[in-house]
Amino acid sequence: MRDETTPDRAAPGTGVPTPGAPAPVVPGTTAPEAGTPEAAPAAATPGTTEPEPGTPAGAEPEPGTPDTAVPGAGGRDTTAPNAAVPDTAVPGAGTPRPGAPDPVLRDPSFRRSAALFRAFLREQSDPEHVYSLLARDAVRQVERYVPLRDRVVVDVGGGSGHFTEEFRRRGAQAYLFEPDPRELLAHGRTPSGAVLADGYLLPLADGVADVCFSSNVLEHVADPYTFLSEMVRVTRPGGLIYVSFTNWLSPWGGHETAPWHYLGAGRARERYRRRTGRAAKHTVGVNLFPLHIGPTLRHVRGRSDVTVVRARSRYWPFLAGAVTRIPGLREFATWNLLLILRRSSS
Repeated sequence: MRDETTPDRAAPGTGVPTPGAPAPVVPGTTAPEAGTPEAAPAAATPGTTEPEPGTPAGAEPEPGTPDTAVPGAGGRDTTAPNAAVPDTAVPGAGTPRPGAPDPVLRDPSFRRSAALFRAFLREQSDPEHVYSLLARDAVRQVERYVPLRDRVVVDVGGGSGHFTEEFRRRGAQAYLFEPDPRELLAHGRTPSGAVLADGYLLPLADGVADVCFSSNVLEHVADPYTFLSEMVRVTRPGGLIYVSFTNWLSPWGGHETAPWHYLGAGRARERYRRRTGRAAKHTVGVNLFPLHIGPTLRHVRGRSDVTVVRARSRYWPFLAGAVTRIPGLREFATWNLLLILRRSSS
């Protein structure tokens, strides 16, 4: 979900760097032009020593302790956590024991779906709560398939860094690649481990990520299949790819203009302008692109470089996988498609 009060996220290839925002410098690639941001985190040195267990997240390393680095990229990052932190309680759900399942976020469940729906209603007034809750939920979904401690996670298009921070909180070496400097600086600070980078051409070597993650970005890029191919390229054989998107015929397909997008994108934008007195944040063909479930499923199932582990509705409380198997109905009822893919070994 995207907040209409948050600055637009540029589609990969359209973000314009600003001084002070991070930018990638990768060995073998052209250096940024004068005035572009500083370099991305530097490549790790083989054989570096792990920090002592229990070191607090974000703590300064002891003298002589090597920094954590983004594999395959330039620059250095010293703020990756060394151990997972116990779960944070959802308001009203009590405080869970470390490692215990959160009753509200158990997936799937009616309580989880209701908690997420109530949070989405507060997206305008309290985006921090909404995206922190969504990040905890998404990272839990990833943990069903791969343990996160010490794994390299690449978050593509993660905006101001909620998902990256949650991955790090759970012990992963997570890095954010975002094309829009306004998104990166939305909280008045650059998220730790962030790189200003094009999602179509990530400044990473092949197969460096254990997990490649992208939440609700695919409908905002003009060429989603090339975007997916780049996610596959940077994922190691056997690694996990998590990608979700809001499909066009979903009740939320038009984003802030929904559900009036069913009557046409132009008409929906005009109605939004009359009702609110301002232009809609998203324009079809510019930063929002109609994307459908059937063609996307056929595409990923036809690829030889990935296998489909799971295709399901991201938010449904029951029959989350079944709804995606019914042509026609799935385009309206799925709401948001979640794909869990495994990088093929060949």
